[in-house]
Amino acid sequence: MAWKLSGDRPIYLQLLEQIQVEIVTGRYPPGSRLPSVRELAAQAAVNPNTMQKALAELETSGLVYTQRTSGRMITEDKDMIQQLRLRLAQQRAGEFLEKMESLGFDREEALRLVRQVIEEEEKQ
Repeated sequence: MAWKLSGDRPIYLQLLEQIQVEIVTGRYPPGSRLPSVRELAAQAAVNPNTMQKALAELETSGLVYTQRTSGRMITEDKDMIQQLRLRLAQQRAGEFLEKMESLGFDREEALRLVRQVIEEEEKQ
C-alpha cells in the first residue's frame, strides 16, 4: 500500500484513516491478520509508536482486535465494516461539496458537473 502522509494533521490519524480504507476496500478482509506494528511502521516510514497509536484507536473502535497468539485481526463484523465504508464515503462527498462551494458552485451545479464527467467517461 502506498502511504500518503501530509503535515496538516496528526500522522496517527492519517495512518488510522488509511488502514480503515484498506479494510473497507477488502485489502484486509474480515477476519484476516494485520501485519505487525513494526512491519506497518516500516512500510509507512513512521515511528512504531505512532503506528501503535493508530492501531490502538482501531482497537478502541472495534474494527481491529488482538488475538493473543496471532496478533491483530480485522473484525468479522461485516455490518460494522459496511457502516464504516458508508461513513467514509459520506465524509468524502461532504469534502467534495465544500471544495466545489469554495469554487463558487452550488450543490446542483456540482452534481451537474459530476454527471457530465460520468457521461464523458462512459463515451470513452
